[in-house]
Amino acid sequence: MTTTTTPSERGPVKAGERVLAPDLARGCMLLLIVLANTVFYLWGSERSPGSAHPVDGSVADKITQVVLVAGVDMRSYPMFAFLFGYGIVQLLSRQLATGTQERDARALLRRRHLWLLVFGVAHAALLWMGDILAAYGMTGLILCWLFLRRSDRVLLVWSAVLSGLVLTLSLALVVLAALAPEGTAGGAPLDYVPFLTSNISETSYLASIQGRLPAWLFLVVVQGFVLLVLPVSMLLGFWAARRRVLEEPGQHLRLLRATAVVGLGGGVLLGGLPYALARVDVLSVSTLMKEALSLTHMTSGLFGGVGYVAVFALVSHRISRRGGVGRIGGAIVATGRRSLSAYLAQSVLCAPLLAAWGLGWGASFGSAQMALFAIGVWLLTVVTSALLERAGRRGPAEVVLRGLTYRSRGATASPAASRSQDEPAARVTT
Repeated sequence: MTTTTTPSERGPVKAGERVLAPDLARGCMLLLIVLANTVFYLWGSERSPGSAHPVDGSVADKITQVVLVAGVDMRSYPMFAFLFGYGIVQLLSRQLATGTQERDARALLRRRHLWLLVFGVAHAALLWMGDILAAYGMTGLILCWLFLRRSDRVLLVWSAVLSGLVLTLSLALVVLAALAPEGTAGGAPLDYVPFLTSNISETSYLASIQGRLPAWLFLVVVQGFVLLVLPVSMLLGFWAARRRVLEEPGQHLRLLRATAVVGLGGGVLLGGLPYALARVDVLSVSTLMKEALSLTHMTSGLFGGVGYVAVFALVSHRISRRGGVGRIGGAIVATGRRSLSAYLAQSVLCAPLLAAWGLGWGASFGSAQMALFAIGVWLLTVVTSALLERAGRRGPAEVVLRGLTYRSRGATASPAASRSQDEPAARVTT
């Protein structure tokens, strides 16, 4: 017997209602996330203050570090935050369009965000101190409360104010460092990396939990409230979703092209590359300037993240015009549809193999070797996702989250219907 959706709450979106661009972007950006995260597992190497990347290494290691610092580090999570904010508006709009009362739709969003916090705490305690799920859940709760029903103008003004605040501060530090007399030394650099990574070099699994949870809490606060990149990215996602930028990329080509150029130019070339080159001593700068560039690198991640979104939207538009994504593209899209499961699977695959409490492989890897390992992990999740797609099955984490979020019996489709549905485009992702 097939159950029906209750009037108070519309069920998850069907596969035919999905949008290509977010899934393609999530699938590709999961590669960047595992590349960025696995750097922290290089626990056997000496690190420079304030960086997870090793000080020494081969030429291949140095090239790998430049690529990762300029184009990956601090650029992937703002992109996912944008898509997360975009999905919030999609979910709300879909619920309201089918007659759901606004209070019920907001309750649905609150449940998703609260369960995301639970997922994040469990993920951090068990495997990975760098969990981003809780930061998304917490920021989503606050932004939905403050901004979800505010005007487009308010969204843009607050995005400009918050991003302008952190960017102005970081650029001011660069100018001050450039004007400082030669030989001026900066204060002792704030080196938070040992605090974050001590759990990885811990040989006792139980002791590693004690190190992971404080590190995770620190990252949640910094990413959600100090750098302000996360809330700004979500607010921009709210605004873009109201204009259906990803659903109708062909109607916004000028905006997308400009965003891709400005975003990647500002986030990768101007904000990321100078610090990357300074880190490997290709660009000779003072210690004070290097510290200033590191802050600019972090705050400019907003530009890089939004720029990546625009690039993937343009790619999806071209793919749609050609009539199909192909086998490889389809596998990546399938991974994007199961992004929560793929993200958690990265930790399941990496932590026991790389951390000292597991097999400890991270102590013997260099930067280039670790990057190859990360690519292998991503490819394994892509293959698995493609197999699940072929079998008509969702990712396991999506199934659990869906069951917890759509708690009303009537909001869950029958087993027969569920085989033709995927996790909603507005789903919680990393």
